[in-house]
Amino acid sequence: MRLIVAGLLLAGMAMAQQPRIFNTVKTKLAQGKQVVGGTVSSSDPDIYCAMAGSGFDFTWIEMQHSPLTYQEVARMIYACKGAAAMPFIRVPDSNEGDIQKAADIGAVGIIIPMVESVEKVHNAIKFAKYPPVGKRSQGGGQYGALWGADYRQQANANMMIVAMIESPAGVAIADKIAAIPGVDVVFVASTDLGSFSGLKQGQPEYEALVTRIKDAVLTHKKILAGPLAWKDRPGYHFFQGPGETSLLRAGAKAALKGENEGAPKGVAVIEGTEKK
Repeated sequence: MRLIVAGLLLAGMAMAQQPRIFNTVKTKLAQGKQVVGGTVSSSDPDIYCAMAGSGFDFTWIEMQHSPLTYQEVARMIYACKGAAAMPFIRVPDSNEGDIQKAADIGAVGIIIPMVESVEKVHNAIKFAKYPPVGKRSQGGGQYGALWGADYRQQANANMMIVAMIESPAGVAIADKIAAIPGVDVVFVASTDLGSFSGLKQGQPEYEALVTRIKDAVLTHKKILAGPLAWKDRPGYHFFQGPGETSLLRAGAKAALKGENEGAPKGVAVIEGTEKK
């Protein structure tokens, strides 16, 4: 009997030490699934909630190429507390202020643009993770209201770092980037890679750059990422989907064609019953 009790106690202690993973993107990737994020550049909470509840695995909140403020993004994320899509933020840069503000308002993924040095990635990890892993300081924020009172103990296990390679300079150090402990995902930025290299997708030289990144990422057993158009390329599991404006345009075209989601053809949807 004593052996049984001791075994149960040890099992309970082991379970208690296991981190609570609330970042469903991390869970899905660990299961070998693909994940897709919808890009959000609007500050309207209703638009954000529509994106967060439309079936995307995460929201790619665009703070590098939009005028969004952290206060606006905080309100957007809180407005959809409990939404299925996990909030990921592409920060303007990997400095202490941007990273810690993004984490404090509830982001569970930090997307680092224009990675051309290992120092930039190390910096992002340092300020996204609490000690002993990093140097994220304890401050105010809405993270507890979003993810639970034990957030401080679970944060490091749930936070994900996405490093974007957008130029030949980044390609040159792809192996070093992928090898960094704490990097979860390496993103091949298809458009900017073409812009900075002067090459086009499909050209052998361009595809050689892409292959070099892919080989480095998979060798180090990290997640390979790219645009949604690359979903059928072997090895890719993390994708940036379209933004709200292009989805609105596509939805308008579908509506004008008479497509009526949720109702038989020729039957009008009853006002107030539309899918949110």
